[in-house]
Amino acid sequence: MNDTFIKAYQDQIEAAKKAFSTHAVPGVEVPPAVREIAEKGIATYRENYTKLKAAAEQVNAALEDTCTTASKGVAQYNAKVLEAVQSNVNSAFDYFNSLLSAKTVAEAVELSTGHARKQFEALTGQAKDLSALAQKVAADSSEPIKSSVEKTIRPAA
Repeated sequence: MNDTFIKAYQDQIEAAKKAFSTHAVPGVEVPPAVREIAEKGIATYRENYTKLKAAAEQVNAALEDTCTTASKGVAQYNAKVLEAVQSNVNSAFDYFNSLLSAKTVAEAVELSTGHARKQFEALTGQAKDLSALAQKVAADSSEPIKSSVEKTIRPAA
């Protein structure tokens, strides 16, 4: 912006100030009943705003707790999955190692059958563990919101 524009703008502001100060609007008396209604409305608005703000803060705190709990649970779940994968990979390497050392076809079939049974049991156990952990994570993650809703509903009832 150049100086000419700024000077013109300031002149316009000064002219507006002079116009409003010389042509003042006469004072208007507000009836006491209208003033009382307005004050009650403002007081109600402030009270409702305070309640709304407190509720929003509670919801934010519950959401933060939920996210924190969920992220910890997901980390536990991922660690459990990695543990299962490592166990399964180790089992597969052990199986292939023993299979390579088999002397006969019958011995290879016996190793394969034993390995399949052992892996089925291991996978079944891993699935149960992961399922239980997932349920625990879901329950723990929903607990902050559940308790927040209960706190909110209980006073209202």
